[in-house]
Amino acid sequence: MKLYDGGRAPNPRRVRVFLAEKGISVPTQIIDLGALEHKSADYAAINPLQRVPALVLDDGTVITESIAICRYFESVKPEPAMFGRGGREAAMVEMWNRRLELNLMLPIAHVFRHLHPAMKEMEVPQLPAWAEVNKPRVMEFLAFLDRELESRAFAAGDAYSVADITGMIAVDFLKAAKLELAREFGHIRRWHSELAARPSATA
Repeated sequence: MKLYDGGRAPNPRRVRVFLAEKGISVPTQIIDLGALEHKSADYAAINPLQRVPALVLDDGTVITESIAICRYFESVKPEPAMFGRGGREAAMVEMWNRRLELNLMLPIAHVFRHLHPAMKEMEVPQLPAWAEVNKPRVMEFLAFLDRELESRAFAAGDAYSVADITGMIAVDFLKAAKLELAREFGHIRRWHSELAARPSATA
């Protein structure tokens, strides 16, 4: 088994934090995104979409997409449960992970990819206008999230889950996109501070 990692990029980091929470160690190979190593023929043979992370199992099966990889490891080591226990809790975790992924992480990525000079060779063409369109979307969702977190400790309820991993990393990604978390979002700040204090957050 081998995990192909992408360093500081948000999606590979989601898998690393998840594995740290599970206490699972996996042989890892770093793919240098800055050097466009993910575009190489060798890596494209592993993942034709040329994205990280990718997990190659001992039988040669390749699993890509960070949450799919996390689901695989959830089946290998069910505790601590990171995708919820029972139908209702699992549905809430799924709902909040999707909300945080699609309404926060993805719009932040659009801002980053279409404005940051380092992304010029990866995002062709860069469309600064599309970045500007997504900035207010990020702020609108942060306001919504702050209201939701007023009444609970974690994104999907009373227990830490994969949705919190996605949310923490999305909030961290604000800095790279040169976006600020407004002071008024005190509930997000409390939640993020508690998540960032977990040992897994540095994975």
